[in-house]
Amino acid sequence: EVQLVESGGGLVQAGGSLRLSCTGSGFTFDDYAIGWFRQAPGKEREGVSCVSTSDGTTYYADSVKGRFTISSDNAKKTVYLQMNSLKPEDTAVYYCAADFLNDYGLGYQYLFPYEYEHWGQGTQVAVSS
Repeated sequence: EVQLVESGGGLVQAGGSLRLSCTGSGFTFDDYAIGWFRQAPGKEREGVSCVSTSDGTTYYADSVKGRFTISSDNAKKTVYLQMNSLKPEDTAVYYCAADFLNDYGLGYQYLFPYEYEHWGQGTQVAVSS
């Protein structure tokens, strides 16, 4: 059974940093797209960033470019999201998701939730002004 567990959320002041972790189990982890998404109250779930565990290709939403960095440690079956210069509008529940990559590899479409089959339970991030 595929499982994804997020951790690292919390309350931080604007301008601060957090590092989220997404640890997978029940699958090989190699050759997967791992994405981070967030959902604020009353809003749709939106893609934040994604990474290919095969070749390290990454994509970012425009709203987080230059502030967030995604990385993968395949040996630990963990993907990290380093979030710097946090803003109040980054407040949301953050989810990670996984899907097996086909031969075409990671594309921009993996910033959209419909591409993913497996989801974690989420971790809350709150940024105070």
